[in-house]
Amino acid sequence: MPSSVITVPVPLKDSHYDILIGYGILSQAGELAAKVVKPCRCVLISDEIVAPLHAPGILESLRSAGFEPHLLTIPTGEASKSMAFVSDLCDRMIQLGLDRKGAVFALGGGVVGDLAGFVASIHYRGIPVVQLPTTVVAQVDSSIGGKTGVNSPLGKNLIGTFHQPSLVIADTAILSTLPERIFQEGLAEAIKHAVIADEPMLALLPPERSGNLSSLIARNAAIKARIVGEDEFETKGTRALLNFGHTIGHAIEAVAGYGKLSHGECVAIGMIAALDLSVRMAGLPQDQADRVKKVIMACGLPTSIPTDLPTDSILTALGRDKKFDAGAIRFVLTPKLGSALVSDKVTLDDVTDIIKRLQA
Repeated sequence: MPSSVITVPVPLKDSHYDILIGYGILSQAGELAAKVVKPCRCVLISDEIVAPLHAPGILESLRSAGFEPHLLTIPTGEASKSMAFVSDLCDRMIQLGLDRKGAVFALGGGVVGDLAGFVASIHYRGIPVVQLPTTVVAQVDSSIGGKTGVNSPLGKNLIGTFHQPSLVIADTAILSTLPERIFQEGLAEAIKHAVIADEPMLALLPPERSGNLSSLIARNAAIKARIVGEDEFETKGTRALLNFGHTIGHAIEAVAGYGKLSHGECVAIGMIAALDLSVRMAGLPQDQADRVKKVIMACGLPTSIPTDLPTDSILTALGRDKKFDAGAIRFVLTPKLGSALVSDKVTLDDVTDIIKRLQA
């Protein structure tokens, strides 16, 4: 393993895998993957923007390592996270002769990673997946932890499975090529990690895009890996802390229409709501809430709900969210920066009030 690669282990009860983080390591994808996945017939799933930029080199790397790869592309954007594309990808994989000995490589952001991971989890009842995340949000969050799935017209990520990757390879050199909005939206997950587990990291946000971001990505990946290791299937409550900002965020995203507001932008708005509720209901000092809000704004992320999104529609979408338990809201709050808790004290009236105030 090159010395420039940072390895973050993901310790699980029955298995483990590594997150490899480094500048320019995507060219070694085949060699690195062959250490954990037996070379086989495989597919590289990517989208129409990422594939032309990065797929040729990865396909060559996979061939050099003994894999027999085939490129499958999907349209770019959240609309591709649907059962229709799951069915299409599985059919194409069957036509290519990909059986239980095959593997999936997911090259792209959160949409590609979630979709490809879900496809891998159900194809022939489950084959290995290697995540090759190309965005900030994918490298710090969505490629790690094994949550896969697609959207329903009624809500985000309501159809899915737990299917851990065999390996995650995060090449931070790619991040400097991202469009500004895509780069910024990924920072929402880094802010979330800082709020719930690493308050000093707030001072590092937003980062300089021109530098090597490997240490920052690794710091975030380690937080996600630790929490996943403690609560792989979200049955103990620990993993639920990663939902800070997501409860209202997912509802806004669903009502706005997938693609109008990015996931990270919706999470940023959701974090504003969660911070205000934390001040009112969990004892978070106002100056700490204000500090996080300043970081959110410095990262170029929104802090209010668009006025054309009806409150009732947001509440309806929120009611379908997986973070409801027997109809009761499980809301993640922070009593002080660097820690979080799951509260059952937040009422529908509280949520309605904060939504209306964020639309003002």
